[in-house]
Amino acid sequence: MDNSSLRRPAETAIKQCLNLQPDESCAVVTDDKRKAIGEALARVAAEITEDTVFVRYPPGDQHGEEPPAPVAGAMRTADVVLAPTTKSLSHTDARSEANAAGARVATLPGITEGVFLMGLDADYDSIREHCEAVLEQVRDAGEIRVTSPQGTDITFGLGSREWRLDTGIVHEPGEMSNLPAGEVFVAPETADGRFVVDGTMRPHGKLDGTQLAFEVEDGFVTEIDDPDVRRELDAAAEEVGRDAYNLAELGIGTNVAVTELVGSVLLDEKAGGTVHIAVGDDHAIGGDTHVPIHLDGILTEPTVYADGEPIELPSAE
Repeated sequence: MDNSSLRRPAETAIKQCLNLQPDESCAVVTDDKRKAIGEALARVAAEITEDTVFVRYPPGDQHGEEPPAPVAGAMRTADVVLAPTTKSLSHTDARSEANAAGARVATLPGITEGVFLMGLDADYDSIREHCEAVLEQVRDAGEIRVTSPQGTDITFGLGSREWRLDTGIVHEPGEMSNLPAGEVFVAPETADGRFVVDGTMRPHGKLDGTQLAFEVEDGFVTEIDDPDVRRELDAAAEEVGRDAYNLAELGIGTNVAVTELVGSVLLDEKAGGTVHIAVGDDHAIGGDTHVPIHLDGILTEPTVYADGEPIELPSAE
């Protein structure tokens, strides 16, 4: 792909989403496999501010793995951070500490050039409006139930946990978003029931007719009918114990520009009208479980109830 084609989505990220200013510093953090995207972002950033650094390091082994100390230092001392990386930095101390220091951060975990072009070709002001409309329907609920024709029937107890917005608009100090963006999400205190993933999930990508079933009890996944997903979680559990099976996240997609799944969790979990449920780490999104794994599975035909009342999910007009 001609790298010049990456300029337009890079401009959307730098200008509309992050609102980088000439008197600010910017750190673009990438790895060897995402170099072209990182370079496109750094090129646009450097046209706005002379205080732009481009930091590249070898890809990590797993999502949520901490980057090298010099990379974390660059993130922590910048006003704006963009991280197009093979393995996600979203659920790392490096990202959390950068936000705590006042940085505006956008992570782009697992981003490909195709997803970069497709996912950043969107009106993020409109996506923010969809996020706010969903939040208004769920923010005061104590219990969320999700069902689907594939056999999902799971209930989440929210307790004191608060919903968060991933709008793609990151204009205030300490804010963070994934890009491409578009979701409303929460780290539930507990969950019970069954969920069936029929959309996209690592390590498979787009499932194309396959369904992955998970049994959940008291906030932990207790049964997984897919050997590949189970193998990944079991490997993490050998290191950290039962917390690897923590029911970590409930998310609702709000990006109506994403009209079909492409096999990228980063993009597909944002698709308007979908739900994603994640297992593993939630410490960076309002929970208290800190483990080196976070696996999202996407449900394509969910019905969501807030305290027993069905909510209206975003959809393309």
